Formats: sequence, C-alpha cells, structure tokens
Amino acid sequence: MARIELNEIKHSYHPNPTDDEDFALKRIHTVWEDGGAYALLGPSGCGKTTMLNIISGLLKPSHGSISYDDTDVSAMQPEDRNIAQVFQFPVLYDTMTVYQNLAFPLKNRGVAKADIDKRVDEIAEALDLKQDLHKRASGLSADAKQKISLGRGLVRSDVAAILFDEPLTVIDPHLKWDLRRKLKEIHKEFKLTMIYVTHDQVEAMTFADQIVVMYEGEIVQTGTPEELFETPEHTFVGYFIGSPGMNFLECTVDGALALVGGETIPIIPSYADKAMRAGGKLKIGIRPMYVGLHAEAVEDGIAAEVINIEDQGFCKIVTAKFGDNAIKARIKDDRSIPDGKCWLTFPPEKTKLYCDERLVK
Repeated sequence: MARIELNEIKHSYHPNPTDDEDFALKRIHTVWEDGGAYALLGPSGCGKTTMLNIISGLLKPSHGSISYDDTDVSAMQPEDRNIAQVFQFPVLYDTMTVYQNLAFPLKNRGVAKADIDKRVDEIAEALDLKQDLHKRASGLSADAKQKISLGRGLVRSDVAAILFDEPLTVIDPHLKWDLRRKLKEIHKEFKLTMIYVTHDQVEAMTFADQIVVMYEGEIVQTGTPEELFETPEHTFVGYFIGSPGMNFLECTVDGALALVGGETIPIIPSYADKAMRAGGKLKIGIRPMYVGLHAEAVEDGIAAEVINIEDQGFCKIVTAKFGDNAIKARIKDDRSIPDGKCWLTFPPEKTKLYCDERLVK
C-alpha cells in the first residue's frame, strides 16, 4: 500500500487552456493515506474519473505532480505504478474459468501456486464466487462477471492502491448493498488502500471512512459522513448530501439576525460578525430535520403556509412557504401536520451561514 499525494494538480483536455472553465480539474492538492477507504463523490462531469485516471497513470496531468510514499511517479506508466483499477463494466477473460481470471494477475507476477490458490480462495469466499470457480466466465450473469472483475482488482495484496470507477453500475440493485458491505469487510481485513468513485451518496457513506466531495473540478470538502451531513463546508455539499438536501435562503445580516424576505431568523453572533466583515453574497442553510414545524405561534417563529406533504412511510417531508421562500421540514414522529397555516423555527445552533457558497466558520 502507499500514501498517495496529489500536488497542485490541474488538468485540461483542451490543447491550449486559457481560463478555469477549460480545466476538468482546476486545482487539486490532497493526500490519500496508506490503508484508507475513500469515496470520491460528485455528480457526472465533476472530474472524478479524470482524477482517478491521473492517479493510475492513464492520464498525465497538465500541471502538478503525483507522489507515492514521497516518490514522484508523474512520469511513470500505469504498469509501473503498481495500481489495480476496477472499471464501470466488467474487464475479464470470457474464455477462462472464474479461478483462472482471479489467478491471472498473480500468475503473471510469478506467485507460487500454493499462494495463488490461498489468495483466490480468500477472495472467492469474500465475493461469494466459490461455487463458480470452475465455470467459464462467459456463461455467468452480468452481476457475477462484475464480481469477478472486482476480485481481479482485490486479489493482489502488494498493490499501492485499488481504484474503483463506479464498479456497481451493472449490479442488480438488491445485490449492491451486500457487495458494498463485502468491500468494507475486505478493506478491514486486508488493510488495502481503496478509492471508490461514485455519484451515489448512499454508496459513498456505506463504503468509505472519508468522503471526498467534488464539484466543478474542485474538491469542496473531505470528511466523514457525519461531518459532511452536520457541517457542509460548501452549499453544494449541503444540497448533494441528504435526502432531501439542505434548505438555503438568501439573506442579509443585521447583528445576530438573518433577514429573509422581511422575516428575521436568529443566528450565532460570531458567525454573523465574520460574514459581515467578509462581504459577499450571504445565505443561511439548515437541514430539513432541524426545521421546527408548529401548528400555533411560537417565539421566533415565522408564519408560513403548508403547500405539500410527502409521506415516505418512516417520515413525512413537509414543504412550507413564506413569501417567495419554500422550506422543507422532515417530520419523523406521528404528530399531525398543520393544514394550511403553520409556524417555522430555525434553531441557531443548527442554522449555518454561507458567504459566496462557502461556510462561515
């Protein structure tokens, strides 16, 4: 395994980039620690696969360098970086058996037969492939083929890292949870450095210890699932993580109050002072689960109108409106929802303040 460092990486697919809009990666400086389980999370087109291919050596960055354990590998070919990469669609040999497919990366490196058998058996057991070891890959389902592809990436214990590029896309939905759990177990058992690319927040949160969130070619936050949920450092993280995402309202600040469409919302004074000194466009943000919804007038409450109720079984998502502002509240208990008029409250300790889309700290 290796500690992988990206040093001031920028990459453009244009021959002569002139501004930030021409770069798929705009400025990346980050470290992937030895033995870590990381998820690279973001929407399509944000630069996730570009970054993964730069780490593996399939792409050479326009600017910057890459180090494995403090050794510059920027000029190395992929085969010299000792990386295993699992792609979105299965990569295997259809004419070989499952055993031969899993053994091939080890046999190619001259590993002893007894060691190959032991390692193949471990990986086949972890991925529920033991019953298929002597079957040809060509006769298996798409799910099984992708498990073989995963196994080929996992079978080598000497790699610097294993890179997964949305590997569960072709897997039947009811098997995805099980495979994510198995990957997590394999990581804990073998201490492999894993970087898992996905646009699915559930996949990211169930697999990774650290989630790296990308947006428009930049890393906007790295943290645990709890950190991303409770303290999003960018409005995109607040919007992208959680279902439904964070509520955001444009505001101005006056002392310890945020002014939103003629209404006042209390905020932590120290945040307000910093935001006013920084200048820029201000927004408040709050998770739907922290929005208070009341049938009667309460202190610091804002009069609003319930315009929609979505019953999700385990909770209700209520949309209320005041002025031009729509707010979602997540109600998990069985209390009745006001029909029409309601009052909303915003706990100051759960209400975040953003300046030019970045969290005011």
